[in-house]
Amino acid sequence: MLSWIIAIIIGGVAGWIASMIMGRDASMGIFWNIIVGLIGSLIGNWVGNTFFGVGGPIGEFSLTGFIVAILGAVILLAIANLVQRGRVR
Repeated sequence: MLSWIIAIIIGGVAGWIASMIMGRDASMGIFWNIIVGLIGSLIGNWVGNTFFGVGGPIGEFSLTGFIVAILGAVILLAIANLVQRGRVR
């Protein structure tokens, strides 16, 4: 149970940082920051493990896993920008 709470908190922070990097912070609330962070973490861990052999185990905090989660969230927001606006901001 505690690992889910930690994952939600870390996901929210990762999504918030990614939304600031991508310039979407004003258009997103805390709920969407958490969703983007959690999905971005899954994307980032998949990309990191598949292509580079880096990532973090789910349910445990590590700096590498956190950075990978932020990068995954940035990738997710870039894809969302392409779909919504036709360009990456």
